[in-house]
Amino acid sequence: MRTYNERRQVLVTGGAGFLGSHLCDRLLDDGYEVVCLDNFFTGSKRNIAHLLDHPRFELIRHDVTEPRALEVDEIYNLACPASPVHYQHDPVQTTRISVLGALHMLELARRNRARIFQASTSEVYGDPEQHPQAESYWGHVNPIGVRSCYDEGKRCAETLFFDYHRQHQVDIRVARIFNTYGPRMHPKDGRVVSNFIVQALRGEPITVYGDGSQTRSFCYVDDLVDGFVRFMRLDAACPGPINLGNPGEYTVLQLAQAIIELTGSGSRVVHEALPQDDPTQRRPDIRLAREKLQWQPTVALQEGLQRTIAYFDQLLSTEKP
Repeated sequence: MRTYNERRQVLVTGGAGFLGSHLCDRLLDDGYEVVCLDNFFTGSKRNIAHLLDHPRFELIRHDVTEPRALEVDEIYNLACPASPVHYQHDPVQTTRISVLGALHMLELARRNRARIFQASTSEVYGDPEQHPQAESYWGHVNPIGVRSCYDEGKRCAETLFFDYHRQHQVDIRVARIFNTYGPRMHPKDGRVVSNFIVQALRGEPITVYGDGSQTRSFCYVDDLVDGFVRFMRLDAACPGPINLGNPGEYTVLQLAQAIIELTGSGSRVVHEALPQDDPTQRRPDIRLAREKLQWQPTVALQEGLQRTIAYFDQLLSTEKP
């Protein structure tokens, strides 16, 4: 690791995105020098506007599918569209981002002897036959479906991370992220929490795919970012993978009803066909995170939803009619 600069320099790819911008906030609060790298395909300058004048923050517009030479001590690789609407828009590019992006960041970590974090996903488990999902489960994934560009791209990225760890002794940290929500989600990203909140605030019908009995686990963004930082600061050799998510499990219909109640909306629920390969169950087994990181979520779903609803309420109020 580089030692000539007393203040550690951290690269966050996808740093202008939903998760990345919150991570940049946390790292700056903790005293780091932060380099945010983003091509703004799904990220937004609005998410990092409050950081642009910060003396320890630097923004670089760049696509991770192309290599970039930088001098850094740590890398958080978050660059990749994460919602079905965005990653299915250009599935070939999604795979390129997952695979080439991982490869280029691993090469950067190898050259800098830097620790590197990979934002993997619960989607590596596919439509799981094990419930809840533990890190030892290899998954049940369709390799040729419409979601495969993301699912298999992230699985390949994990392979690269562990091969760089074994072959080049790169210090890696691989986290499998479960559904996360909070302020700065894109209002049109197609994810269930943002969809339901925007529809409820506009008084539109709440679109539930299938009968709504499929389950999800929802982790508030501040809890997730705390898990990221704890994982990276762990001195013991611990490549992962480690699940990071909230083990509370809710049906999609329960989520819709909670959001209608919290917004005071008159929206009604309408049902549409279930998308291909949509998982029927999602719930993380976080025993490893509790043991290794002393981490578990602390923000209850109702509290997190209230904060997120307030964000979207303010955002929508500024929309042009």
